[in-house]
Amino acid sequence: MFTVEKVGNDRLDIEMSGKLDSEEMRAALDELLNMSSDIQNGKMLFDIVEYQLPSMGAIGVELSRFPSMMRFIRKFDRAAVLSDTNWVKKVSEAEGFLIPGLTIKSFNRDQRDQAEAWLEGFGTDS
Repeated sequence: MFTVEKVGNDRLDIEMSGKLDSEEMRAALDELLNMSSDIQNGKMLFDIVEYQLPSMGAIGVELSRFPSMMRFIRKFDRAAVLSDTNWVKKVSEAEGFLIPGLTIKSFNRDQRDQAEAWLEGFGTDS
């Protein structure tokens, strides 16, 4: 499952769970691009529940859209990741080091309020 909700003018809330196949990945990427079309200096809140790696077909879809996804990611300055899986949190924060201009911080799923405060610049860590 993959859902996207636009929260205000500059934030997307994204919920992910389970395993995405190629059709679900295509629909998810289309939704992300559509919902972010007018965002600048944006923020994302990812809520990752029982994450599983996507299928090989889904990874192929994502790779085929690499240029549009790079334009998408440049629209955002911060991303908070909610997950109770340690490896997901560590990989998410490592991605933040690899993507210039994007800071990613992970939180436990029960720390949504802290994640939202951090997204808005009110957290103690930047």
